Parts: sequence; structure tokens; C-alpha cells
Amino acid sequence: MATTKQEEFNPAILDDTSAEAVEMKPILLELLPQLLAKRYGTKLNELPAYQKIRRQNTAYQSRLVLALTTAINRVSREENYRVRWDLGEVLTALMRTTLSLTEAEYLRLFASYGLDFTDADNVSLHFYPFPVLLTLHQVAKLAKRGPLGEPMLTFLRQLRDHTAGQANDLLKIHLKTQEILGQATGDDMLPVVVFADGDPLGQALGQFVADLDRTNPKTAAWLGLLQRWQKATASQPTAKLRQELDAATTAIGSDTVRTQGQAWLQLLVATPVTEQTHTHDYGDGRTYTYSSWDFLTDANATVAKGLIWTLQPLADATMLELLTALAAKCFRKIPGKGPLAAGLGNACLLALSQNGLPGVAALARVRSKIRQTNTQELIARHIAQESVKLGVSPAEIEDMAVPNFGLEGGRLVETLGDYTATLTLTDGKADVQWQKADKPLKSAPTALKATHADELKELKAAQTQAQQTYTTQRDRLDRSFVEERRIPWPWFEQYYFQHGLMSLLARPLIWRLHYPDGTTRDALFQHDTWQDAHGQPVPIPTPDTQVQLWHPVLAPTDEVLAWRQLLEDKQLRQPLKQAFREVYLLTPPEERTRTYSNRMAAHILKQHQFNSLAKLRGWRYSLLGAYDKGYDSEIATLLLPTHDLAAEFWVSEVHADGEWNDTGIYNYVSTDQVRFVRQNEPVPLPEVPPLPFSEVMRDVDLFVGVASVGNDPQWRDNGGLAQYRNYWESYSFGDLSEVAKTRKLALQRLVPRLKIGKVSEIKGNFLVVKGHRHVYKIHLGSGNILMEPNDQYLCIVPDRTSKKPGATDVFLPFEGDAVLSIILSKALLLMDDDKITDQTILRQL
Repeated sequence: MATTKQEEFNPAILDDTSAEAVEMKPILLELLPQLLAKRYGTKLNELPAYQKIRRQNTAYQSRLVLALTTAINRVSREENYRVRWDLGEVLTALMRTTLSLTEAEYLRLFASYGLDFTDADNVSLHFYPFPVLLTLHQVAKLAKRGPLGEPMLTFLRQLRDHTAGQANDLLKIHLKTQEILGQATGDDMLPVVVFADGDPLGQALGQFVADLDRTNPKTAAWLGLLQRWQKATASQPTAKLRQELDAATTAIGSDTVRTQGQAWLQLLVATPVTEQTHTHDYGDGRTYTYSSWDFLTDANATVAKGLIWTLQPLADATMLELLTALAAKCFRKIPGKGPLAAGLGNACLLALSQNGLPGVAALARVRSKIRQTNTQELIARHIAQESVKLGVSPAEIEDMAVPNFGLEGGRLVETLGDYTATLTLTDGKADVQWQKADKPLKSAPTALKATHADELKELKAAQTQAQQTYTTQRDRLDRSFVEERRIPWPWFEQYYFQHGLMSLLARPLIWRLHYPDGTTRDALFQHDTWQDAHGQPVPIPTPDTQVQLWHPVLAPTDEVLAWRQLLEDKQLRQPLKQAFREVYLLTPPEERTRTYSNRMAAHILKQHQFNSLAKLRGWRYSLLGAYDKGYDSEIATLLLPTHDLAAEFWVSEVHADGEWNDTGIYNYVSTDQVRFVRQNEPVPLPEVPPLPFSEVMRDVDLFVGVASVGNDPQWRDNGGLAQYRNYWESYSFGDLSEVAKTRKLALQRLVPRLKIGKVSEIKGNFLVVKGHRHVYKIHLGSGNILMEPNDQYLCIVPDRTSKKPGATDVFLPFEGDAVLSIILSKALLLMDDDKITDQTILRQL
């Protein structure tokens, strides 16, 4: 097998004067050309020269090992990395056999690997291409045949110390060295465990080891357990490691491990994530500045996994909360990196999934705090697997996972000494009021901070968590319309109707009651009875009644209008848009295209905003990057398992010069068709049930309505994309979407009741406001503004940190509309345009 020109090597690399090099030069001269000509996929033992080597005895192969290391060291990385690679492959293969080298020869090998501790400043911990770990395995075999000499023991201690606190292969070397020393020394059988001290966990573990009483019989078990944590490099513990962790825990005592482990777990939750700025100087006047977010060193992230695996079978309610908090923290998105610590987060999720219903309930809670699609799917698999074991559905697990925080009717009253605290949850906002006797107080009494610090902390946590849980469950209900789930009345009554928190969401909503006789009634609970849209009572639900969340697509138009009128007349605000929910019905063009809809096509969206919205609504989507992925389009997908369907929203990147961020992700995407598929085959739109069709189209309308560049008042003035200026104009002031039509109906009712009513009116797609300087037309879809008489564009960027009086105090029968609030705020500003002081606005007027 002849070598090509680029694969030739300099035979001088074999011209060493050592006995082994002289002896092995002929075989290496025969072997190297075969190595360099070896095709991809050809195995080493297929080469004739290597077959000749393998037929030799152990002593010959051992001498060849020494010659190989000499040859490798004579080849620089720059001169011929391929020769180093191939010789290293042969060296590694021989190290997997049984060798007959002496201690002195092994020390020669280690020195040739760069591990010469006589010059501590020049010790290299980067060993490629030398098989250090395999060489240590050979030394371990030597140690079993007889005691090791002091030079070897000294070297092993130095190697152990130099690799302490490292990760990956260096960690394996450290552990193997400790193992050999433990077997070779009879005076001290306790393992030496060292942790990287670059983070609070490593520092705490190092101090714990230093404080251990070496005369205590449990110290060996502790050190053995800590040592095994350094081996937690896989995605989950092997059966062998699981047994070792459990055995060490038993030897120490479960309560002791639980108490100490919980303290370390609390430390991980409390450890801050700090941003560090780094600047790399290339030396030619160019620099590169980037940021890192520091939490745990790689070595201690592995150790933390071992900690969690150990605590998994010991978890109590407090520990489950800590694991939940740590999981959410680990999947925090870091710019340019992704999750903060995905491996550690996955260990938390695994631990939660193995702790029965309480653990799976915690999984369901943490799911809402995680945005990564693959992690969402992992949690869903955990919940599905455990739901089978527990005999309940995943949806029922999510119902049971909702804490009530001690609330009754949205209130929790706590007595702390002479003071009373009342936690109320109203319209999703949690508030705490204090009083002493009958005297209200402005804030928590200072005296309680000394006498009831823990209770105050728990109350504050309950306030925060209740508000977050309310929002999470409201969003879950809003996404659940497509499931068309029917809930047995006893379950509904326990986990919705009488639940301290869920009742605040369930009672203002309309429900379809399915009675045992096959009849249905749509009803809302008010005045202690279930009533229909006309305020008439309906039959009381029985244990055999099933309850389904009502959707306007399920009802005739006159009934929907009756529900809307009822909510307005009685000023009943729903926690999510239900009676006033937009309905999307199949259109004639969609009937003609049959398998796809172009209703939401040809829009330009800000990709990152679209991605965030899609994830919030349960869609799967991968950001499109400015690199060769082999295709030029992507599909956002929503699974509809109830109907054995999947919805697809097709988008393509908007390829323009420089229109991607620092990580290569496109800034914009253009929208295309919406499809429904079953088993990867398109389903004709007329065959898609009306409810999932309506909800999918509503989601897509939401994506367009929020993420479209047409909603950005600065997009045109800031440059935007020149080729899409016409799109911006048409969207900003064009036809109204279904959401905007609902907004128009609300404004037609609201405007006459407001201060702006005397100078404003709805005309077509605009709210027209008469100011002192101009007449302004505010588009009801985008919120963008034109000034009469020549429709000059007026750019006003809303201040989202302030609240204009009069806009938020008006009753709305559904959750607030952000664009509606912006429109009202702009109208209030422009009606008194003679009082505007903002120079950016004045220059345009």
C-alpha cells in the first residue's frame, strides 16, 4: 500500500539511539506507510504489519510500546499530526493487551507523556495522544502481582494531587490513581477525595472532608460516597453505581445523608449565577469580548449529579421543593450557550420522576417554568410513564399538582403574634394586608422580623408562588380547549370547583355539563347556582355528570352573544378570553385549497419573538440559523393527540445581508401555509374538527399579531428591510385580524365611557382622535398612527413601565389586551397634544 505525497513522513523520526528504537525501527518503517494509507473504516488489525506485531510475544510488544512513545515525541504536532495520531492508535491498542514492563519502564512512559514531576512548573495535563488511563490500568495489574516501590508510589501521589478537582478524563485518571494507592498502601486505607474549589459547592465539600474525624468508622463510608459522586458522568446512574450509592448511604445512615445532602442542595439553589466579561487579544490590534455565566465548575457539576442521585430515594417534601427549584434554575437560558446546566437539571427531573405522585406533581409544576422543547418532551415522557404506574392520566396528575396555598375563596388569614396577615388573590394578583386588632398597617411589622422570621418568609413565598401558579394554570386552561376533555363531576368538584386556587379560575368560566341521560347544558356558576346564558338555572350536576370547558365554536351565534351580554351586564370578568374568544371557521378559499390554508401567509415576523410565543402555546419550533442546514424552511408543530392530528405552520428564513444575530440566528422569518397532518399525511381541512381548527388558527393569528414587524412603530424608521417596506405599510394600516375585530367591538363599547369619548370615534379600522394640533388615526390592529390630512406617519413608542389613568380602570369582560391598552394610552396622549413635551414626538408634529 503506497502512500500519497501528503501522507509521506520523515524516516528521521525513528532515528533514536535507545535500544528499543533501534530494534523496532524496521517494523515501524513497515507499519507507518500502511497506517498513513489506511482508508476510513479499515481496522488496525487488518494491516499486515500490525498482524505481524500481534504474533510476537509480550516482551516484544512491551519494547515496541517504549519505541512508539519515543517516536511520537520526535514528531511535532505542526510537522505531521497524522503520524502522531496513527502511532498513538497503535500505542493505545497495545496498552489494552497484557504487557511485561517494569516499574521503572512505566515511569519512563509517564515521563514521556509529559508527567515528569521533577519539574512541577512544566507538568502537562493534556495527554493526547498518550493513553494515560490505560497505562494506569497496566500499573494496577502490576500492583496486584506485588508491592509497588516508593518511586512509583511517589509518582502516583503527585499525579493524584495534580488531577484533583478536574473533570472528564482527568477525573477518571484521578479516581484510578486513588484506587491504586488505596490498594497499594496498607497504612491508610481511607481514599483521598479532593474537589475543585472554584465554586461554593466545591468549597463546602472540601471543608466537609477536612472536618471529617478520620477515627470515626463512618468516615470511610462518607469518603467512598463522595468519591462515587465524582463518577456521575453518565445521564443516569448505572445499576452498579445505584447499588454503591445506596450501600454507602446505609452505612452512613439515611437520616444523616438526607440532612447533610439537603444543606448542599440548598446551597446549589442559592448559589448565584454571575456574568463575567472576557476579552481576548489577538495581538494584532483585534480583540474579541464575550461573556460567560459562572455557576459550577464542570467537575462539581458532575459531583452535584452524584449528590442528587444519592438523595433521590431519600427525598421528602422539602427536598422535592429544592429539586424543583434547582431544575428550573438549571434550565435557565444563557445567551449563546443554552441551558445553564442541562445535565444537572436532567438529574433533578429524574429524581422527581422517581418519587411517586408528589414527585410527578412537582414535575408538572416545574414544566411550566422550562422553555426548552426537548426538556418539555422529556418531562412529558416522565409524567406519562409514571401516570401509567400510578393509574391516572397525565392531565389528572397536572390537576393534582396544583397547590392551594391554604387559600379559601382566594383568601388566607394568618395570625402572627398580635398581628393578622391576609393574603388575597384577586384577578391573578396576590397581595398581603396587615392589621393589628382592627387597625390596618402599611406593611409587615418590623417586630415580627425578629420573632417570626420563618413565618414571614413562608408567607412571602406563598404570595409569590400563588401568583405564579395562578398565571401558569390560567395558561394551561387556555391551551386546554383543543383537548375537549370531559372531567367527571367528583374530580372537577375536588380539583377545580372547591380548590382554593383553581376555583378562582374555574368559577368565572362557562362549562358544558354532560348529563347521564345524554343531554348537555352550557352553564356558569353564579349566585350559588348553575345558570345558562339567560340567567336561568340548569339541573344540578350529579356524580355521573361530566364537565367540559365551553368554547364559542360549540354554540350557535345567538347563544355566544347572549353569554357576552350577560358578562357585560353583570360586569363579570373572565380570567381568560372565553365568551369573547375569536372563532375561526373554514373559508371558501380554504375549502378550495383543501389541504392547506394561506390565511396567515406572507407575513414577516421577528423570529425570536415568534419562537417565544410558539413555546408558550405548546408548539415545537427550532430557530432558523444563518448556516447550511440542508434546507431553507422550518415547520412549527402543535400535537393534537385527542384528535390524532398535528398542526403545522410553515415558515422560511428572511435571508438578507447581516440579518442574523451574533450566534447566527436569523432575525426574521416569513410565514407560509398552515396544514393539519395525520401520520405525516395531509388531512383535508373540511375533515378537521371545528374546535382544533379554530384554536390552531387563533394561535397562528396570535403569532402574526404579536411578532409581525408591522406592530413595531420604529421598524420602518430604524431601517427595517427595504424590500419589505410595502408589507409594513399594508400590515400597519390594513385589514383587521379576528383578534383586532374583537378589539374593535370592545372599543366601540369603551370609548363613549372614557375621557377620550368626546373627541374620539371608531371609523372603519381606526380610532380617530381629534387633538389640538392634528386629527389622528390609530389603527385597531397594529396600534400605529397616521395624521390627517395627508396620512403622515407618527411614531410613538409606548412606555410599558407606566400606566395611563383611565385606561386600566375600565371594566373588560376578559383578560386585558396589550394592544388595546396601547391604543387607549396613545389616544389619551394625543387628545391633549398641546401638552406633549417629548421632543421626539414634537419634532414629528
